[in-house]
Amino acid sequence: MKVVIPAAGAGKRLYPHTYTKPKPMVFVAGKPIIGHILDRMAGLDPDEVIIVVGYMKDKIVSYVTANYSNAFRKLTFVDQDRQLGLGHSIFVTREAVGDSPVLIALGDMIFRDGYSEFLKHHRENGKCSGSIGVKAIDNPERYGIVYLNKDHTVRQLVEKPKSSTSNVGIAGVYFIEDTPRLFDALEGLVGSNGHGEIQLTDALQKSVEQGSVYKTFEVDSWYDCGRPQSLLEVNRILLSEKSLSENGATSSIIVEPVSIGRNARIENSIIGPYVSISEGAVVSNSIIEDSIVGNNAEVKYMTLHSSIIGDHAILIGKANALNIGDSSTIEF
Repeated sequence: MKVVIPAAGAGKRLYPHTYTKPKPMVFVAGKPIIGHILDRMAGLDPDEVIIVVGYMKDKIVSYVTANYSNAFRKLTFVDQDRQLGLGHSIFVTREAVGDSPVLIALGDMIFRDGYSEFLKHHRENGKCSGSIGVKAIDNPERYGIVYLNKDHTVRQLVEKPKSSTSNVGIAGVYFIEDTPRLFDALEGLVGSNGHGEIQLTDALQKSVEQGSVYKTFEVDSWYDCGRPQSLLEVNRILLSEKSLSENGATSSIIVEPVSIGRNARIENSIIGPYVSISEGAVVSNSIIEDSIVGNNAEVKYMTLHSSIIGDHAILIGKANALNIGDSSTIEF
C-alpha cells in the first residue's frame, strides 16, 4: 500500500499565516501540521509516501526531508502546478501510485487514533473497492456527503450539497483498492472540466456508478486544521494528550498543557493552559492562554487569549501603572 497526502493548497482560510508558508507547515502543538500527520503514518509501514506539493513547496520538501527521510521506505514529492482541487491533486499522482492500493490522507486533517486503526477498520470491511472514513456532522453544506444503501455500502456521494437528507460527512481519509478505476474517473473529469476544480467526491461517485463498491468506517477523532478557530481547538486537544518539555522558562509559571520549542525563552510570564510556543520565540512579562506563538516571534508586555502569532512577528504592549481604590473593578 502507498500513501498520498495532498499538501499543495494555498490555505486561504488561514491567511495571514499562509502568506509566508503553506498550510501544512503551520505550527500546532509544537510542530507543523504535516509533522503530526506523518507521525501517525509510521505504524502503517507503507511502501511509499507520496506528498503532493505546490504552493511554497520548498518549505514542505525541506522540512519533511530533514525530519522524515529515515521514517519511511520511500518518500516522493509530486508537483501540482495548477490549483485545481483535491481531485486534481490525486490525479497528478497517477504515475507514482500505479495500480497499488492507496491511502489518501488530507494534508490539513489530524486524527487522534492514527491511521493504523483506520486500516484495521478497512480490512474489517472485507472485499470492496475501498473504504471511506465518515463522521456525523451538523453542516452538510460544508463537506462531502455520503448516502448509504441498506447494506451500508455507498449509494451516492455529493460534494457540499445545498440541502441533504444525510448527515454522514466524509472525514478526509480514504482507502482505495480499485485505483485504476478511480484514476480513470479522475481523468474523465480533468478532460471535461476545463479549468474548474476537480472534486475527489465526484470521481468516487463516478466510480460507484461504474460498479465500484465502497464501504465506510466511523472516525471519532476528526481535527480540521483549515480554519483559525479549529486550529486553536486542535492545539488544545493535542496538548492535552501530551505536553512537551518546557525549555528556557525562567521566573515564569507554566500551566499545563503547554508545548515550548527548542531555544525558546520565557521570562517573567504566565504561559498556559493550551499554549504552543515555537522554536526560537521570546516571551517576556506576558500572560498567554489558549494560543499559538510562531517560530522566532517576540511577545512582550501582552495578555493574549485565543490568538495565533505568526513566525518572526513582534508584539510589544505597554506596561500599565494603576492606583486602584478598595472594591474597584477594572476591565481592559
